[in-house]
Amino acid sequence: MIDPFTLLVTLILAIIIIIIISKGIVVIKPWEAGIYIRLGKFVGILRPGVHWVPPFISRVDRIDLRTQVVDVPRQDVITRDNSPVTVDAIVYFRVIDPKKAYFEVTNYRQAVIALAQTTLRSVIGDMELDEILYNRAAINARLRQILDEATDKWGVRVETVEIREVEPSPRVKQAMEEQTSAERERRAAILRADGRKRAAILEAEGEKTAHILRAEGERIAAILRAEGERLATILRSQGEAQRLRILALGAASLHSHALTAMSLNTLEKMADGKATKIIIPFEVSRLIETIAAYLGKGVKEPQVKEIDIQRLFELVGRPEEVLGTIPSYEELSAEVKKALEEVKKTRLKPSELAKEAEELLKEVEEKVEK
Repeated sequence: MIDPFTLLVTLILAIIIIIIISKGIVVIKPWEAGIYIRLGKFVGILRPGVHWVPPFISRVDRIDLRTQVVDVPRQDVITRDNSPVTVDAIVYFRVIDPKKAYFEVTNYRQAVIALAQTTLRSVIGDMELDEILYNRAAINARLRQILDEATDKWGVRVETVEIREVEPSPRVKQAMEEQTSAERERRAAILRADGRKRAAILEAEGEKTAHILRAEGERIAAILRAEGERLATILRSQGEAQRLRILALGAASLHSHALTAMSLNTLEKMADGKATKIIIPFEVSRLIETIAAYLGKGVKEPQVKEIDIQRLFELVGRPEEVLGTIPSYEELSAEVKKALEEVKKTRLKPSELAKEAEELLKEVEEKVEK
C-alpha cells in the first residue's frame, strides 16, 4: 500500500516537472524570428515553429520580420533659397538580419525614425522650393538610398520613402498663389490676343472674298447688261428695218389720192396737239399744192407710174417673207393662255407679267372683233 505522503510528494514533483517543461516551450510565429540567449550568451536564431529551451536560464526575444511603416514627424526646414517649409514623410522598412537588429542598436525602430528625421532635414535643406515641389520622386529615391546605407549595419533594409506633404509658409504660399494667378492671367491675355488676331485675319479674309465676289458679280452683271443691250439694239434695228421694208412694200402700190388723204390726216394730228408751236417741214408747200390740186382740180392730176413688181420684190422682198407668218386669233389666244397657265403653276402670287398677259389677251380679242 502506497504511503499518502509519498503519493503527495510524487504528485507535487510531477506538477513541478510539467510546469518546468511548459515554461520551456516557445512558439515562434511565421512572421517572427527568435533571439535565443542562455545564461547571457547568444545561442542562435529560432525559426518559426515550436521550440523548447531550458526555463529560468534562457531568454527568447521575438523580432517581427514583416515590412513595418513608421511616420516621420513633421519637420520645419529652411530650403536653399531661404523658403521655410514643413515636410513629413513615411518610411517602409523590414528586418533582414535579426541578430544585428537586436545586438547592433538599442531600438531599431526608434533609430530608423530619428535617422529619417535628420536625413529629411538635410536633403530638403540642400534643395530649392520649386525643386522640392516638382521633384518628389527624386527626393524619395535620395532619402531611400541614404537611409538604406545607414541602416544596413543594423540589419534593417529601407524599402521605400515617401514624402507625404510639403507645405510652404503662409506668406510663401500666398506669393505662389499670386504667381500662379499672374501666370494664368498672362496665358489668358495671350489667348485673347491670339483669338482677336485670328478673328481679324478671318474677318479680313472674309471681306477680301466678299469684295472679290462682289466685283465678279458686278463684272458678270455688266457683261450680261451689255449683252442684253446689244441683243436689244439688234432686235430694235431688225424691227425698224422690217417696219421700213413693210412701209416700202405697202407704199409702193398706193395711189396719189391715198397719199394726199394720209397727208391730211397727218396735218390734222399735228394741229390737234396742245403745243403752242408747230414745226412745219420744208416740203409742206408741195404737199399743199398737191392737196389743192386734188381738191380743186386746179392742176393736172399726176400720173401714177406703173410699178415693176418683180423689181420691187428683188429690192424689198416678197410680202410673205417681209411680213412673216401672221398668227390667227386662235393661235394668239392659245399662246397667251399657255403663258397664263405657266405663271399660275408657280408658287408665287400673280405677278405683273400675268396681268399684262391678260390685258394683252383682251387687246387681241378686241382687235380681232373689230
